[in-house]
Amino acid sequence: MTHQFRMHVFVCTNERPPENPRGCCAGKNSLDILTRLKRAARAEGLEDVRVNKAGCLDNCERGPSCVVYPEGTWYTLPNDDDGLRAVLEHLKGGEPASDYLMGD
Repeated sequence: MTHQFRMHVFVCTNERPPENPRGCCAGKNSLDILTRLKRAARAEGLEDVRVNKAGCLDNCERGPSCVVYPEGTWYTLPNDDDGLRAVLEHLKGGEPASDYLMGD
């Protein structure tokens, strides 16, 4: 059986050594953020949204990074509950959470 998701969210959980100049998303609490976002999506009944961990998304300096497909919206994920609620509203079908969009 193939699942068709309306949105697919990839959260970087890549880990680098602390001395790496680029830093890493894991060092910015991305695994905890991923877990909280996944639980929140499940609690909202968003069965058509898949939240996955990902390897490096190559935006280490701006992380913790996340990309939402199919539209390709990039976020610097917030670590606070209000910020995660804003991102969750996007996943529920609202507008992207503009305060957390990753700039160019």
